Amino acid sequence: MSRRAYTAVGVAAAGGIGYYLYQAGGDTKVARKEAEHDATSAKSRLKGEAVSTEAAKKQGEEWATRAGHKLDNTVNDVKNQFREADSTLTKKAGEVEDKIEHKLDQIKHDSAASFDQTRKDAQKSIEKFDSTVERKAVEAKSGISSWFGFGK
Repeated sequence: MSRRAYTAVGVAAAGGIGYYLYQAGGDTKVARKEAEHDATSAKSRLKGEAVSTEAAKKQGEEWATRAGHKLDNTVNDVKNQFREADSTLTKKAGEVEDKIEHKLDQIKHDSAASFDQTRKDAQKSIEKFDSTVERKAVEAKSGISSWFGFGK
């Protein structure tokens, strides 16, 4: 055989192996069973034999195995996606909680400052009113005293 023929056979064999592994989802046992089944099926077609009940049963088992494998992979993928979503939501909730706490602290600080300023303004007003009342009381007292000749 020529070198080209060996290369062609090698490429065809590698392609066939790749095909069966891909169809089996990377599971070598399932790929081997499928290749054996296809070989048996091709052999029986060449001989003109009908597919037996045993072969049909074997094919059904292989399909069930492949479907179970794909289902397991899908379930695992969904579980991983839920875990990722849960972790993302937990992270976002923590960030929101931190922002809320920061805003509350800021509101407390601003409220306290505003309250202190209002208290100072009220104290000034009370002191001004008190001094005005005292001054007017002194004026009134001197005015009444002067009526009776006790004052200036």
